[in-house]
This record gives sequence, C-alpha cells and structure tokens, in this order.
Amino acid sequence: MAEEALLTMRGICKYFPGVRALENVDFTLHSGEVHALVGENGAGKSTLIKVLTGVHAKDGGKIAMEGRPISPSSPLEAMKCGISTVYQEVNLCPNLSVAENIFIGREPKKAGGIDWKTINRRAAELLTTLNLNIDVTKTLGSYSVAVQQMIAIARAVDVDAKVLILDEPTSSLDEEETQRLFAVVRKLKAQGLGVIFVSHFLDQIYELCDRITVLRNGELVGAYAVAELPRVELISKMIGKELGDIQSMGKNTALCGDEVLIEADGLSAFGRIQDFDLQIHRGEVVGFAGLLGSGRTETAELLAGVAKPEQGALRMNGREVHFNSPLDAMHHKIAFCPEDRKIQGIIGDLSVRENIIIGLQAKKGMWNHIPLKEQERIADEYIKLLQIKVSSPEQLIRNLSGGNQQKAIIARWLVTQPDLLILDEPTRGIDIGTKTEIQKMVIQLAREQHMSIIFISSEIDEMTRTCTRLAVLRDRRKVAELTGDDINSDRVMAAIAGGA
Repeated sequence: MAEEALLTMRGICKYFPGVRALENVDFTLHSGEVHALVGENGAGKSTLIKVLTGVHAKDGGKIAMEGRPISPSSPLEAMKCGISTVYQEVNLCPNLSVAENIFIGREPKKAGGIDWKTINRRAAELLTTLNLNIDVTKTLGSYSVAVQQMIAIARAVDVDAKVLILDEPTSSLDEEETQRLFAVVRKLKAQGLGVIFVSHFLDQIYELCDRITVLRNGELVGAYAVAELPRVELISKMIGKELGDIQSMGKNTALCGDEVLIEADGLSAFGRIQDFDLQIHRGEVVGFAGLLGSGRTETAELLAGVAKPEQGALRMNGREVHFNSPLDAMHHKIAFCPEDRKIQGIIGDLSVRENIIIGLQAKKGMWNHIPLKEQERIADEYIKLLQIKVSSPEQLIRNLSGGNQQKAIIARWLVTQPDLLILDEPTRGIDIGTKTEIQKMVIQLAREQHMSIIFISSEIDEMTRTCTRLAVLRDRRKVAELTGDDINSDRVMAAIAGGA
C-alpha cells in the first residue's frame, strides 16, 4: 500500500435539527488501499459518505484530494473530483443496454449523433479489464444483480475515479458472486485506486480490507490495521462495550416451561437467513443478538409473515404453518413490533386510541367494526397498563415523545393477545427510564402471562438482563446459542466476532 494520502477528511461535523450526526470525524484513505468504514446503525457512516459525495454540506472540517482542498456540493461535483459511489441498490437504467449505462451522459459523438460502434467497443473492452465478458448490447435488466454491480463499478472507474465507494455491495450476492466482486476490487487496488468498503459482514472485511475506521454515535473511535485488530476488539469498539465489563443487575433468571410454542427448522431465504433452527418455549424471552445486517430483523420477519422462507419448516404447537402475510401470522397469535417506529409503526395523523386499536381491528376484519365505547375502554386500559403519558387518548400520536410512541405501539400488539410477541429494537432512541420500564414489562409478560417473546436489541447489556436465552447471528446465520451463565457480554461479543 502506498504511503501517499489520497483522500483526507479532517474534523468533519454535520448537524441536523436536534441531531449531532458527525462530530469532529477524521478519515484517511491511501492509494492502493481497501479501507472499511464500520459502525452500528446511527454511527454516522452514511452521513460521512454523503458529506464526501456532496449529498450533504458539511458544517465543519476540511476535505482534501491528493493534498488539494475540495468541497463537492453535489454527487456530480464529487465525481469530477474523482470520487465515485456504487450503492447497494444499483442505480442504473435496466431498460437501457449495458454499453448505454456505462456511457450515459458522456456518449462519444460522430457526425452529430451518438457513435454506437465506439460505445459498444469501448464498453466491451472496459468490462474485459474487469474479467467480465458479456454482450454489452443487451439490456442491463437481463443480467443478474452481481453483473449489474460489476457494470456499475466499470462506469464508476471509467469516469477517472481515484476513490471508489462501495456501499454494502455484497448484500444481494451469493458467495461465488461475492468472490468475483472481490477479485475486481483487488485488481483495482493493484492499479492504485483507493476503495472505501462499507459493510456489516465481518468475514468479508477481514478477507478484503487493509484498514478499518470505526465510528460510534457520530464520533471517531479510531483507525486500525486489520491485521492488528482482533475481531472481538472490533466488536467492542463498535458497540462501546469493554470486555469484562458485565452488568447483570436485575437479570432475568425466570424458568420457562417445557412446552414448545414455535419451532424453526432449517429456515432459509436468500439475502435474509440460512439454515436457521430454533425452538421457543412458552414463557421464554429469546434474544436475537448480532450486528446490524447479521440477519436478526430478517429472521424475525420470516417468523412474522412479513417475508416467506424458501426452504425449511415453521411449526406452532407441533403443527406446520405457512404464513402468506403478517395477517396470517396474527391469526396464529404472533405479533411483530418492527424496528422503525416512525416508518413502520405509528400512523402520525391518527390518535393514540386509533393507533392502539388498529392491530385488533385488522385481526377482526373490516366488517367487524369495534364500537367506539369498546375502543375507548381498551385504549384506557393499555394506556394505564403501560403508563403512556398522554393528555387524552384522542391526542395525535405524533405529538407524543419517542418513548411514549413506542409504548403505544407495544400496546397495539398486546391488545391482540399474542402467544408470541416479537420486539425489534423496542428501546432504541428512548430515555433510560422508559427503557427500564419496557425491560421490566417484557419479563413480567413472560413470567405472569406465559407469553413467549423474541427480543432484539443492539445493546448487549439489555439483552443479558432481559433474555433467558440468546441466539447469536452473524452473516445471516445462527452461529451460537447461549443460556444460563453463558449469557454475558464476553461470550456474546466473542460469538458475534467469530474467527480467531
């Protein structure tokens, strides 16, 4: 790796109303280097990339390319500075030919028109240098996602890029396609290109990258040589949890019964999870632990009917079930409280009462309308049960605090009286007091109502306190299952890290 600093970002700050997205962040990329940018959800990775590519204007700091100050105000300006980005979702035109996609907006001209012969020849030559031999006159949409990624990279490189940003490029690729992509990246690295690799897959980071920069809560944790940073230390830096710092106050030690409520046997869905096995007993709190992108939410969505498995079986009370929709899962007494309460949870223009009732109304069907008096009784009961702070049940839910919105969404699903309640990041972005209330509520539901609960959280302390069993996921597979005294921070981080 060359010692020349190709790209430097110093003291980068970015603020949004009420949010400190980046605070004094440094980043350095060298020529001929593949540099991983990692961090959990909300760490600032995407914001840093958007500042670099001109999507967001920085509120502080300096950016330089080969020592020359730059300040791109748009992706086009960033491209002119030598910075190209290939996103997780290929943003090309599937109805145009491969060659047209590579040269769109900069087509060679001849006799006042487009020189198609030159475009097709140059496109084929460019792809050959990336070990991709395809018919460039066919439409982009006729090729696989993996090939489309290669074509997007070819376009990015052909605009005289010095820095190539790959944002989750392998999320839709299988192992063979990933290796083909890596071969291309290594070839570009050998040609002196600097590559920023954004990924949640630790195995891929340790296979491909030279250095790692870690962000957490909008701040720089540090930059490290891959060879000198053990995986478990990387996990510790990402989540802000030191090894051996175990807090087990109020740990859930409740015993569950022997009755198996739901069983997953070899559940698989491409891009979501592979060969997932798990039994959940009545009255048990099972945690799904792992980094963002490990398959936690994706597995929960399979169990809740949001997505359908391609292989494997799902059984409830010993009988195989098939869910074609979340409503099917609701009729089997499964409730799913999703991760993003703003987008997937609350309906901001409806009242707290309406938001609480809507799940039960959906389950009953549109023709079995719940009388207003019954709605009011149910809403009052659960507002009191969960201590939701409202001026009135008719208050618009968008005007509640984040924590009270979260309680109202949980109330929505408790009203349906589920046997299995799936909570995906139920305490994210809420105050510590409300977090504690939700954790206590989960434990009480399991102990007193024998409800089975799947609890997903990025906070390991919260998982070790709340869960009686942990399924640890990494790179879309379950890699460990922890019970009893093994549910502690050290064991969880070691399982997430994997490797040596």
